[in-house]
Amino acid sequence: MKLRDLAIARSGDKGDRATLSVIALDPAHYPVLERVLTPERVAACYAGLVHGEVECHRLPGLAAVHFVMHAALGGGVTRSLALDAHGKTLAGAILDLDLDQPDPDD
Repeated sequence: MKLRDLAIARSGDKGDRATLSVIALDPAHYPVLERVLTPERVAACYAGLVHGEVECHRLPGLAAVHFVMHAALGGGVTRSLALDAHGKTLAGAILDLDLDQPDPDD
């Protein structure tokens, strides 16, 4: 099962930070998001793009988990030489996360 089966995601950018919100399609699935989406697992998903701290903010009232990823996007959109390196494109990657695979840190 993929994360996309249980949630939607939105992402964005501000300077050298990328933001990511993952929202359960059904609030009953929020505990799965809370368990699976650790800062370490999110950092591993974006290895090579995010070089700094990954902050996690749990939002149980919204059935969502929000991440702020520092030192991302090659220094920021205006400094990066990569085409379309905007944070808006990052949400799709997390939705491909395989929930049937154990967390590599376990």
